[in-house]
Amino acid sequence: MITTAMLTGQSDAHLTPLSGNHRLQAEAVQAFLAMQTAAKTAGFNLQPASTFRDFSRQQTIWNEKFNGLRPVMDAMSQPLDITNFDDQQRCCAILRWSAMPGASRHHWGTDLDIYDPDLLPIGQKLQLEPWEYEENGYFYPLTRWLTANMNTYGFYRPFTDDKGGVAAEPWHLSYYPLAQQAEHMLTPELLLSVWKDKDIAGYAWLSSHLEQIFERYISNIDGVS
Repeated sequence: MITTAMLTGQSDAHLTPLSGNHRLQAEAVQAFLAMQTAAKTAGFNLQPASTFRDFSRQQTIWNEKFNGLRPVMDAMSQPLDITNFDDQQRCCAILRWSAMPGASRHHWGTDLDIYDPDLLPIGQKLQLEPWEYEENGYFYPLTRWLTANMNTYGFYRPFTDDKGGVAAEPWHLSYYPLAQQAEHMLTPELLLSVWKDKDIAGYAWLSSHLEQIFERYISNIDGVS
């Protein structure tokens, strides 16, 4: 059973190596490797772009975005000028693309971002933006293969459609058999207990609106098809 520390990115004791610096839970690693082998047979070089991310890293990303030290993107993946945004506007803009510290699915060791380096045009840097994976994008063939095959290996996309919360992330896969456990464990009350004595930008607004935030950005996801 995953512990609170594991669930919120404060422990990595639940992880095992996947490749390079990438780590997931052991069961998710085995499932991904099996899917990777099948993808190779189909002509794809399926690779992780991002796997586990700890609390500290998510905290840095969140705080830097809130304080204008890192770009915040709009729904069209264009940089926003947040200079005159109040705390609510800043938090909601960040939540479109980035999770709060302690609430990222990347803490769980069940979720990962994927791509195919062989489909990436020479000289092109991976963006992790929807257009890369949608029709006419260079990763679209991989997107179609995953749509047809990923459920066989226990994976699905929690952010397939834009439901008014987190933006669509066609690169984000989740290993359902383990992720569903974490989804049920993460609550506003638990997150508040984890935030105690930690520097969380926008804390006053976040802490007083966590129920609504969970409904819009955490629970408001796509299910397994």
